[in-house]
Amino acid sequence: MSVTIQRPLVPDDLYAYQWVSQPSIGSHGLVAYVNQTVDKNLNDYVTQIRVISSEGEDDRRFTDGDHDSAPAWSPEGKRLAFLRSSDGIKQLYTTTIKDSLEGPNTDAVKHTSSKRGVDSYVWSPDGNYIAFLSRVGEDEAEAQAVTVDGVGSERKPDDLRGRVFERTTPKAEGSGWWDGLYSHLFVLELESGRITRLTKGAWDAGSPVWSPDSESISFISKQVQEPGADADLLHFADIYTIKRSGGGPVKLTPSTLQITQLAYSPDGWRITLTASDRVFGSSSHNRLYSVPAAGGIPEPVALNLDLQLGNSALGDMKSAAGGQSLLYDPNNVHLGVYVLGTRDGTVHLYRLAETGLVEKVTEGEEKDIYQFALSPDGRFIVAAALTAERPGELYRIDTETGEESRLTYHNDQLLAGLQINTPERITFQASDGIAIHGWLLRPYKLTQDERTKVPLVLMIHGGPHAMYTGVFSHEIQTLSAQGYAVLWVNPRGSMGYGQDFVQACRGDFGGGDARDLLEAVDYALAQFDFLDETRLGVGGGSYGGVMTNWLVSHTHRFRAAFTHRSISNWLSLYGTSDIGISYIEDVIGGNLKENAELLWSKSPLAHAHQIETPLLILHGEADYRTPISQAEELYSILKRYGKTTKLIRYPDSNHSILKSGKPSLRADSFEQVNAWFREYL
Repeated sequence: MSVTIQRPLVPDDLYAYQWVSQPSIGSHGLVAYVNQTVDKNLNDYVTQIRVISSEGEDDRRFTDGDHDSAPAWSPEGKRLAFLRSSDGIKQLYTTTIKDSLEGPNTDAVKHTSSKRGVDSYVWSPDGNYIAFLSRVGEDEAEAQAVTVDGVGSERKPDDLRGRVFERTTPKAEGSGWWDGLYSHLFVLELESGRITRLTKGAWDAGSPVWSPDSESISFISKQVQEPGADADLLHFADIYTIKRSGGGPVKLTPSTLQITQLAYSPDGWRITLTASDRVFGSSSHNRLYSVPAAGGIPEPVALNLDLQLGNSALGDMKSAAGGQSLLYDPNNVHLGVYVLGTRDGTVHLYRLAETGLVEKVTEGEEKDIYQFALSPDGRFIVAAALTAERPGELYRIDTETGEESRLTYHNDQLLAGLQINTPERITFQASDGIAIHGWLLRPYKLTQDERTKVPLVLMIHGGPHAMYTGVFSHEIQTLSAQGYAVLWVNPRGSMGYGQDFVQACRGDFGGGDARDLLEAVDYALAQFDFLDETRLGVGGGSYGGVMTNWLVSHTHRFRAAFTHRSISNWLSLYGTSDIGISYIEDVIGGNLKENAELLWSKSPLAHAHQIETPLLILHGEADYRTPISQAEELYSILKRYGKTTKLIRYPDSNHSILKSGKPSLRADSFEQVNAWFREYL
């Protein structure tokens, strides 16, 4: 009998993972999904569409492109629509099921040739139309925006003149400086190939959803009517409906909620939506509301439910953003709507009925469901989920019994040769009585009888209104493989533990949230006798980065630290981040006019001269959320005062570098952190 020799995981194992996402279930039972891999030679990702039976059989490639995504079956199940990217521009295609199962389909039909591509799309319930979003200029002619048989040529910008901006927030993370374009709604008629533009104006349309009769499309948009009002400073979004046959959009909601998703009830009379009332600013829970399809005041559903709807979990092993998280079963309307919920360090699937009844559909202590699809007959759900033992795979869940079975096994061969440890849940009571929850991962090949104690690394998540889970993380497993115990917790301000908990850090940066983290270290040292209290490391990204900066400027108990995509100066971030104004006023609790002294006192830069911990600074050069100037300011001050530091800049990398950045840069980031800890920890 052969024995598999397991080795510790290394940063370059990133190249061997396979990421699954975007499941879609057809009426025939076939599940289409995206499988992402890495082409190391090209230093890029390959995304292929595969299909598998609902029983987990005949897993095979379905389309022949290497940059295909967003598969969706037509209502009758004969055609599969998807997006195919060429030179970074996505266009809409369809293909059909072949009688032969040999090889991928090579007969895909291209339906759009948009100059800027198709951002997203949705089938009409009757299968005759596809609505899609594409970015166009406010006064751009329709023929220039979208053509059926050719790609229009973009006019080259005049490089001899300056670019003019007048809006309050002229840039955005992930897309850069605003180009004057807006996302608008188009409809493709499948039979004729004719494309019709439905919306136009100086506003964006998003998240289109068809009415059950295929006559109307509802979408989310923020449109400011009052003269002088600044759309960039207002926190709301509304539902609008427009007829497929044309006419103007009709506003359905009264601009009181920040709406993020919507779904029609099967009878078409009501629209269900997830939205935040912003009572507690950015820490406000997303909740479920219902509004008449003709318009009206949204009414809350399950009023007393203290649960964050949607997926607020952070992690480095999710290849795609969350998909539609509001789905009705038209065959069992009384069950309500299926929705993801973030709670207690997990993300599970729930059913919420208009009566207020809440039912948890999935189980498992360590689970992060990031996407799901419902079969047309309502009998089962296919979910893409992470667990403690493995990266994301597809799972089938019986909607009546809750019975679960795994459908895909893409990472099993890789994991069989790796030493993968699973984390232990911990819970302790903070000094003021609040319960804090987290995990500890033992290092590679730790034995209880070892005399030599091991270092402990504290990891801090971003947000702050996000949540850690106990599922598989390449970053955390990499640290464990180097011989470190790793501790990560959800301090106050994290999602998943109730509305009071998540809002507790607002206006108190460096207060209760910092105490929770330090007391978590104290708890771990007291609870696990193999930890070396003299060798402590700390690190994090985004908000976790600014908290790392804060901790090492206020305590010398850490021997090494790294800060990724961090913040050092709230004053300068206010005017340079794409969310600087709203974020700082909401989370930190001040503005430059009235609270400059407060913002400076809460800035790690003001205390950087006190830092004695060797600090590794990593940052993406194309980061618009926390601009690289934040890293440069901190690095310069540390060097000025003779501190031990190093700055690593990642070209063409934004705030999502560790989730979707170039594979080589992601791997290098882990290598740099490991090398830093080897030297100083």
